[in-house]
Formats: sequence, structure tokens, C-alpha cells
Amino acid sequence: MKTVLITGIDKGIGAALCHKFLNEGWRVFGTVYRHKPSHHDNLTIFHLDLSTSLSIKDCTQSVSKAGQKIDVLINNAAVLLDNEETRVVSEKLRQTLDINVIGTIDFTEHLVPLMNAGGHIINISSTAGSLDKAGRADSHKPYHYPAYKISKAALNMYTRTLALQLKDITVSSVHPGWVKTDMGGTEADITAEEAADGIYTIATSPRPTGEFWFQDENIPW
Repeated sequence: MKTVLITGIDKGIGAALCHKFLNEGWRVFGTVYRHKPSHHDNLTIFHLDLSTSLSIKDCTQSVSKAGQKIDVLINNAAVLLDNEETRVVSEKLRQTLDINVIGTIDFTEHLVPLMNAGGHIINISSTAGSLDKAGRADSHKPYHYPAYKISKAALNMYTRTLALQLKDITVSSVHPGWVKTDMGGTEADITAEEAADGIYTIATSPRPTGEFWFQDENIPW
């Protein structure tokens, strides 16, 4: 049985990913910040607060003690703190980067030694972090949530640099789509379950490392 670790399975895309992998027969290690999902024989839950190095250390130590090598790591947990802002608010930027970038990188670096060769690291990004698409008229809220966009652009660069470092693990950034979640809102295009299906396909199929994906389409940085 293969093992996937998914951060932020409390709700939204993370919860949908958890259900998808369990239904496909995977062992799931899931992290939560507050709420614990329902019990499943193949689900192990760990507490994680990406804003604190102590929580990251405690969580990764617990994962190590569980004694299972990880085949797929999905860095899903993230925050959107400046949805209605049209300029950078420094405090919101710091909080956003702490979780979406610094915490995610710290967590990943701790987990790389616990992964199987041939594994796959998925960083859930967004076309909001694409420099190519920045400010385009067809973008959703082209002038809003700059801190979030900055964090996803930084995460994309981490994908590229990590892919250059790791020779036996694939690293990908994935745009999940505009998803009907608390973050995406009710007007979004697809459900969390549809997004999870697309991410699952990317996570479990061979592909070049260090690339940016939506469904099976390579998208511009």
C-alpha cells in the first residue's frame, strides 16, 4: 500500500484529496490545524501549524515515528488573508509568507528524507502566482490579494529549485482550478472533488520534474 501525506485535510480541497486517495486504496497521513475528520482505518492524523517551527518539528517527528515511507507529499495547506486588498499590507504579507512559503518549505525539507525514491512532491499553487498571467483582464480579480499572489509565485520558484536538487523525486506545482471552497467562493468553476480528481492524476502519473500543471496541461510560470 502506498502512502500519501496531505497537509490541511480539515476542509475544502484537502478534505476532497483525503477522500480520493482513501477511495483509491492509499494510506493517508493527513495534517489538520483544528478539526479532525472522521475515522478511517487507513487514515492517520497529525496536528500541524505551519506558522510555527516547533509545530513543524513535532509533526515531522511524529510522521517519522509512524514508520512509513511517503510516496506522495501534497502541500495543500495555505491561507488567503488579503482577499479584498488591492495593495500589499505588510502584516498580512508576513503572515501569508510564514504559512504559504516559509512553513511549507520548512515542512517539506524535513520530509524529503522520509520519502521513497520515485516519489512525487506536489505544491498546490495557483495561476494567481503566475507572472505570465499577472494583471490580465481575464484573470479573476486581477488587482486583488497581492500577498497571496506573491506567496504562490515564491512557492513556484521553490518547486523549480527543489526539482533541480532532487534527482529521484519529482516536484510539481499544481493549479487546482478555481474551486468552490471557503477560499474560492461559491461562484467558482469546479467542485473540490473535481479538483481532487485532477490533482490525483498529476500526483500518480509520470511527468517531467519542475513543471507547473493544471489537469494534464502544462501552464506558464
